[in-house]
Amino acid sequence: MKPEKPYYDYFSYLRREMGAVTYKVSVDGGFTCPNIDGTVALGGCTYCNNRSFIPKYLNRRTSIREQIDHGVASQRERYGAKRFLAYFQAYSNTYDTMDRLKERYSEALNHPSIAGLVLGTRADCLPEPVIDLLASIARDHYVAVEIGIESVYDKTLARINRGHDYAAIRDAFDRLSGRGIHTGAHLILGFPWETRDEWLDTAGIVSDLPLEYLKVHHLQVVRGTALAKAYESDPFPLPGFDEWVDLICDFLERLPRGIAVARLSGSAPPHMLIAPKWGRKKHPEVISRVMEEMDRRGTVQGARNPSSHS
Repeated sequence: MKPEKPYYDYFSYLRREMGAVTYKVSVDGGFTCPNIDGTVALGGCTYCNNRSFIPKYLNRRTSIREQIDHGVASQRERYGAKRFLAYFQAYSNTYDTMDRLKERYSEALNHPSIAGLVLGTRADCLPEPVIDLLASIARDHYVAVEIGIESVYDKTLARINRGHDYAAIRDAFDRLSGRGIHTGAHLILGFPWETRDEWLDTAGIVSDLPLEYLKVHHLQVVRGTALAKAYESDPFPLPGFDEWVDLICDFLERLPRGIAVARLSGSAPPHMLIAPKWGRKKHPEVISRVMEEMDRRGTVQGARNPSSHS
């Protein structure tokens, strides 16, 4: 029997929300981002290369139906899964014309195996008409919006070419709240100009958001990015494996128990990863080591968060 996790894991969260074991199937909807196409900025975020996290089977030249067929078959064979959510993962998946968004979402929802949508996006790509559309879909389907926070510090958001500040993130979550739309977020810890105390303080800052689940990645330097060029010309320190495990345990202790945890590290493909080298192959070990360390400490998620004890 697997030991119970000392943190609220995303798998348990989805089972509670969906009433059954549920898996996500990645979909490439053919979207882009406002800081790639020049609307906000050019060049994209300094750390980001979408090819580093998009499954190999995705091809935006194939239909959404075909992508889902492939993903569902794979998940059924591997996990015996029965319920699925279409996970629009690449780029900003609420950033397009209303007609195109409706077309893409409908194509996914019309697949007989799909019970809902998970949409990765940015805080500045959620105008009111889009939120209204998602709220209308959410009346009949599970809908989650997964916002890339990346950092809660404006100095970092500016430095990584994010194109918006933390106030925009707060505003996006506030406008999603109360609309029947589930909310997730993505964080990156390890930017070298931030401190360890700032990374830990981040747990308390995001606690104030109406947030249901969270992905936490370590900073990865991947090929084809501005960050990679900076690193190769002047390497900067990145958390080592043992350091990351210790940091994540401290972070989880400060994160409220009601926020589910979907990821504890990043997983760029080895051929794209420049640093740190412990990245992808260590992801299962991160989970194992975090559980061991939290057991050794006799601690759980939220142990150092006042809201978890109220």
